[in-house]
Amino acid sequence: MLAGHYRPQTRTLAEIEAISTLHGIGRLVLVQPSVYGTDNSVLLGALREHPQRHRGVAVVDEGVTDAALDTLHDAGVRGVRFNRVSPVGNGHQALQALAPRLRERGWHVQWYVRPAQLADLVDLQGRTGLTFVLDHLAGIGIGTAEADLHWDALTELAARGAWLKLSGWYRLGSTAPYADMVPLIARASAPFEDRLVWGSDWPHTSLPFESAPRHASLLEPVRLALGETATHAVLNERAAVLYGAEEQVR
Repeated sequence: MLAGHYRPQTRTLAEIEAISTLHGIGRLVLVQPSVYGTDNSVLLGALREHPQRHRGVAVVDEGVTDAALDTLHDAGVRGVRFNRVSPVGNGHQALQALAPRLRERGWHVQWYVRPAQLADLVDLQGRTGLTFVLDHLAGIGIGTAEADLHWDALTELAARGAWLKLSGWYRLGSTAPYADMVPLIARASAPFEDRLVWGSDWPHTSLPFESAPRHASLLEPVRLALGETATHAVLNERAAVLYGAEEQVR
């Protein structure tokens, strides 16, 4: 385990399954935390508890073998993550070498970046030919000016086929009930049209577990920004398209 800004607490798959079921969510996408680096064994173990029920996003480097990628794919992994925000995150240097093998498997690339780094992704997305997924509203948060150039980069990424993940409001300078995120979610989502997914960010590693927000509070600003019909599609049909499942996944 890497010496990151937090130490993960032991939480079980059964816990998040139970929470999700209360909100009509039957399948999950489990994302590799930055502090585990490229050791995806915990992720693999969770995915194998219910074979093919859930999906995953792993962290790998250019040294990963084809056999290891196939093992991840068979377990349900459908993407890799690059984290340029965490002190123990991974840079994108490995992506160019990995790109052909990711394309072969139909995987996407999930990015956790700051808004100032969005412009870097525009060219990278074009050169790799991969689908990019922008985590935590692409870093667009409270204090992002209406005329900020980051919006232009976000729009260009959307035009090139990127997806946007609606998640992490408390990482973006907002506090519950996150009403100030509603206009930002609406504007950021618009150029992506149907290429939107939602994430709970459970178990909320940047917050004490006992004070972590509930799913309902994190979904509410999405419902206010997009409406009930579009929110239902984000939580069902759109997630299934991105993560490669016939049933709802998120």
